[in-house]
Amino acid sequence: MSVRVVVADDQELVRAGFAMILDAQPDIQVVAEAGDGAQAVAAVREHRPDVLLLDIRMPVMDGIEAARLVCADGPCRVIMLTTFDLDDYVYDALRAGASGFLLKDVRRDDLVHAVRVVAAGQSLLAPAITTKLIAEFAGRAARPAGQVAPERLAALTTRERETLRLIARGLSNAEIAQAMVVSEHTVKTHVSNVLTKLGLRDRVQAVIAAYETGLTVPGDPD
Repeated sequence: MSVRVVVADDQELVRAGFAMILDAQPDIQVVAEAGDGAQAVAAVREHRPDVLLLDIRMPVMDGIEAARLVCADGPCRVIMLTTFDLDDYVYDALRAGASGFLLKDVRRDDLVHAVRVVAAGQSLLAPAITTKLIAEFAGRAARPAGQVAPERLAALTTRERETLRLIARGLSNAEIAQAMVVSEHTVKTHVSNVLTKLGLRDRVQAVIAAYETGLTVPGDPD
């Protein structure tokens, strides 16, 4: 079964290039293209794709608002496109529900891999990028309140809190299992419980929640 994708970018050559690369894959189908944020939202509502590849800076409606609407509407997962690896908009995009981001100069194979990973329900950001990105923005002042209030951490067991802390440090399930001296299956259960209890979409939002609630702070030792 093909992964259905909508590609949204206001630069026609960029949009067409991404669409051509993805459509050439036997397991990926580009069902629509969009030149602005409003068109992207409309295309997702019409075609119900699995993944929306969305530029952060878009005319008519910016990518952040488009991502927020798409993620609130249904199961379509969003990959944000940016020209800067620590763009000020990236943190807001992740809080809006995006599953990760790619640089616009991404390699062909990495683009295809990213779409497949996100379509499978996983977060796109590599652990090292996740930690660097979230630590950078969570440490800044004057950020709006997060979606998880600190007191909600009380719903987690001690092991689940530790799992969340290790997720925020950028550890994979295998590394968490080693650190906690448990099986990888047990870690997967802990991760699932954390996401469910805190009402989070994926590991990216879990990292953000860990920083915003104060469970983890920038500069914590690895």
